Amino acid sequence: MSEIKPNDKGSSEESAEEQDWAAAKAAFDNLKSNKPRPPKPKNAVTIAVSSRTLFNMKAERKIFEEEGLEKYVAFQQEHENEPLKPGPAFPFVKALMNVNTQLRELYPDNEELFDIVLMTNNHAQVGVRLINSINHYGMLRRDLTIERFCMTGGKSPIGYLKAYLTNLYLSKSADKVIQAIDEGIAAATMFTPDTEQELSNTQLRVAFDGDAVLFSDESEIIVKQHGLDTFFEHEKHFENKPLAQGPLKCFLEALGKLQRKFYAKNERLNCPIRTFLVTARSAASSGARVLKTLRSWGLEIDEALFLAGAPKGPLLQKIRPHIFFDDQMFHIEGATELGTISAHVPYGIGQKYHKGKLIEQPEKKE
Repeated sequence: MSEIKPNDKGSSEESAEEQDWAAAKAAFDNLKSNKPRPPKPKNAVTIAVSSRTLFNMKAERKIFEEEGLEKYVAFQQEHENEPLKPGPAFPFVKALMNVNTQLRELYPDNEELFDIVLMTNNHAQVGVRLINSINHYGMLRRDLTIERFCMTGGKSPIGYLKAYLTNLYLSKSADKVIQAIDEGIAAATMFTPDTEQELSNTQLRVAFDGDAVLFSDESEIIVKQHGLDTFFEHEKHFENKPLAQGPLKCFLEALGKLQRKFYAKNERLNCPIRTFLVTARSAASSGARVLKTLRSWGLEIDEALFLAGAPKGPLLQKIRPHIFFDDQMFHIEGATELGTISAHVPYGIGQKYHKGKLIEQPEKKE
């Protein structure tokens, strides 16, 4: 059966309307062919970000806390055509887009890409402003389309993270991050730096602490409970025994998977992903076990920086990562003061200490 077109009069000559119809259909078909399909979640590296990490919603949050939910939603609707300002995760997400651009150039049909999910407990009525803000900053484009939203209407979104096959969750809520880590998902609480730094537009730069971030907190437990001398002896004795994995090991693994896509095309030197280990460990006394652990996992780190207890902030200021992960707020504070976008990983024994002092834990109610 022949296709029925509008105003088909059976004439052999095409009318102006028929020509318009054909042109519109051709343009639509061309659009479909030029826009790659979003990657299947099972193949992608999925990053879930909250609306308050992607955008600066400090003023809106104040309305919510002081005037309540209804006033907050009304404010968002009244200002839905005003784009929100970038938040702490914004440069990180833009860097992910740039990696995707380069991956698509090498592998046009590749589905091993970064995929962003906006994971928020906002109400659906706020969604229009979030979508308009994403559009304003060009985040709905062929390199990486933020098409997957999860708006839970005031309820915690943590229960959806596994369903979205999340590789990393970033939030401003420490409670939600702790819940995510308890569910076995790499997660961190984001902090906005005190000053802005110019970051790379061509390379994603990710810096990790070691113990209680990439690795378990077993070594930190020894330091806190028995001191440095016992720690050094322990590390030397167990130098050839790999450390247990920490909460962000799986994210480093996901980054390595994408890095190898570039290596396979002889693009190691031009790889747009660069990873850094920035640890307070000493290289001579406790560094070998760290490097041997990474080797046993089949993982690479581009730069390993052992500071032997020196402050991390000045070095991170030189690295200029799009995100820095650490389990101790002491290091997070020092990094943000000098302009580094930082993310706290609330994991392990370090959460009981601040600036080396034991924090009194509230007694649990029976």
